[in-house]
Amino acid sequence: MVSTSAPDSAPSSFAGGEAPPEAVEGLEPFEPGVDAISPNRNLAPITTTVDQEGSLVVGGCRLEDLARTYGTPLYVLDEATLRATCRAYRQALETFYPGPSLALYASKANSSLALTALVASEGLGLDAVSAGELLTALQGGMPPERIVLHGNNKSEQELELALAHQVTVVLDNWQDVEILSRIAPGRRSPVRLLVRFTPGIECHTHEYIRTGHLDSKFGFDPDQLEPVLRHLAGCRWAWLDGLHAHIGSQIFELDPHRDLAGVMADALGLARSLGHPCSDLNVGGGLGIRYVASDDPPTIEEWVRTVAEAVATACDERGLSLPRLLCEPGRSLVATAGVTLYTVGSRKEIPGIRTYVSIDGGMSDNPRPITYQSRYTAVLADQPLAAADGSFTVAGKHCESGDVLLPDIALPQPTTGAVLAVFATGAYNASMASNYNRIPRPATVLVHGGEAEVVQRREQPEELLRYDLLPPHLQPIT
Repeated sequence: MVSTSAPDSAPSSFAGGEAPPEAVEGLEPFEPGVDAISPNRNLAPITTTVDQEGSLVVGGCRLEDLARTYGTPLYVLDEATLRATCRAYRQALETFYPGPSLALYASKANSSLALTALVASEGLGLDAVSAGELLTALQGGMPPERIVLHGNNKSEQELELALAHQVTVVLDNWQDVEILSRIAPGRRSPVRLLVRFTPGIECHTHEYIRTGHLDSKFGFDPDQLEPVLRHLAGCRWAWLDGLHAHIGSQIFELDPHRDLAGVMADALGLARSLGHPCSDLNVGGGLGIRYVASDDPPTIEEWVRTVAEAVATACDERGLSLPRLLCEPGRSLVATAGVTLYTVGSRKEIPGIRTYVSIDGGMSDNPRPITYQSRYTAVLADQPLAAADGSFTVAGKHCESGDVLLPDIALPQPTTGAVLAVFATGAYNASMASNYNRIPRPATVLVHGGEAEVVQRREQPEELLRYDLLPPHLQPIT
């Protein structure tokens, strides 16, 4: 029997006493040629199918049933896709890199207790960039020795938290060094460190998500690398585990990662010549995913093989013993596992120009289109394979003209009440969500084997007032 688990509290649109969804039968693949080994090359989660009624199913759960049971907007995460991606990274590293290795989940992509527990169970580590992400990782069961703390403006409190749990700290600038020099001495063991620097490598991606070129807020400039390494050599509180660099995000090219290996191997040689053990080399992440049909990212195996072989070759050419190879997949690990469900509402036709179709979410649950001009693929959940009747602009409900989720997308006629499924929303949707217009954040359900479990509950309107204070002189006069 394939069903959805009952939520803690069903939305008002869910009829009380309604029978559980029927078994999903007669499933057919939704997407031809699914790459189950490298999910980043698919448009939809690897379990996405169509039932005998023509409705879309993910993880054995009908998406229309999920929308009715849990309300919309709704984030849906497919556990099988998440695990497949974790294993793809882990196994490719074991296959292609002759030394030790560890993939760290870049939790900024989507941070929750459930995701932390899942990636930890698959043997991955995690990178955090705030006290909130760090606490989520620790409470989600990620071993502290598999966590690194990033950030270009870490507070003293964040660094204290990292030190209290013996989490590796990524030095991003001289302020990090200054704060640690005050709070780290006198502790039982030295602070484990990575030094991040900008390698000066450009790649073809959005300017906001390029982080490896010289004009970046992240990391030490190349000409500051030797001074900081020399300084740390005289700090008894510091133990330099290795080096870190990251060249950007949503990258389809492989050559920049080959170039990065040589730059990092040179830096590794410099650090070791100054007496640092430097056992780790962290090459960051950046592998892209398929958001629309025309996208053609490399496979996870191709990316890992390129990085692994380039690092091994660069170290061999310089006579360096192999470091432990670390990488930080974020988007490529979680994005394709996610689907966001919306309910279609109003419609506005402008003859000869366009037809707007509005949904019950938008920029508060997915700010990427208005921020990065990002594109997505979407279907109607009850007729995902139906031929398009026209072109529609799917608009959000927020008070912004730019709140357009899907401009000019081909769909069958979207009627009021229809469920729209938007693919590849597992990364940077929930994590960048806001309460713009005081709209509550959506719930998240994890689906697997026909069961759905709430892993982040839906925010309620009254909860948006929990931090508001009304000064006495503004109290209503009664």
